[in-house]
Amino acid sequence: MLLSMTGFGEARLQNEAWSVGVEVRTVNNRHFKMNAKITEPYGALEPDLEKLIRATIRRGTVTLQVRFDRPRRSEDYRINTVALTSYRDQLQALQGHDSPGGGFDLGALLALPGVVEDRKASSENPLDDWPALASVVVEAVKRLQVSRAEEGRAMGEELLDFGKTLAGHLDRIAERGPTVVTGYQARLVDRVQSLVQGHGVTIETKDLIREVAILAERADVTEEIVRLKAHLSQFVEVIHESESAGRKLEFVVQEMGRETNTIGSKANDVEISRSVVEIKGLLEKIRELIQNVE
Repeated sequence: MLLSMTGFGEARLQNEAWSVGVEVRTVNNRHFKMNAKITEPYGALEPDLEKLIRATIRRGTVTLQVRFDRPRRSEDYRINTVALTSYRDQLQALQGHDSPGGGFDLGALLALPGVVEDRKASSENPLDDWPALASVVVEAVKRLQVSRAEEGRAMGEELLDFGKTLAGHLDRIAERGPTVVTGYQARLVDRVQSLVQGHGVTIETKDLIREVAILAERADVTEEIVRLKAHLSQFVEVIHESESAGRKLEFVVQEMGRETNTIGSKANDVEISRSVVEIKGLLEKIRELIQNVE
């Protein structure tokens, strides 16, 4: 079963203490790479999160976003009485001691920098929330895998269609191969006869046979056709494997390209050349598609 390297999954969890939202996005990449955006102080858990995701995703660029939202509590805020007193005393000094504290707006004083301290729970240990966070990440990755599998199935069907079309062109090459030598022999005999006609020159039959045999050996693509068919069978097998194997597909297609190039260079025939061009076009489409296969 093929898996696409492109997908998206998200999951959320909320309890009385906090809520967390996780989004996982993936795009194609020859290697595994993770970019993470995590609300502090949970950034310290990034190595553990990467290890958790690597257990499922083998390659591709992963963007992980983890957002924590913890409701505010009364103990999260504290009035800094030292700062408040300092501001008050300085304002009294500016106004003069004859009107102590007169007209001071408490709300205005509280808005001054450093008067109200935001005491976030820095003492909390992110590891305490790891089991809950891990379960949310796992759920997001599961949903990501569903989307990747759906796209992977569509890609697999398209790849199999390309393979069937390629096999058809290969069959035409196999059928055309024997006629190449026969046609060359007939053309050679006609050409020789036209050249020696009226000149009293004779050509030994064995010389013609030797010339045809040389061409037959040079133009024989039977071995390449057999190997290309074997690679095509392996191509289909890899698509149906239980685990996605994008790298293996890349290697197989590379070998198919080599055999195709050899056929094109050896077979001195217009019809075979046309089929070779069609096969090369199909292989290019296949390469573009499997670049997004894990």
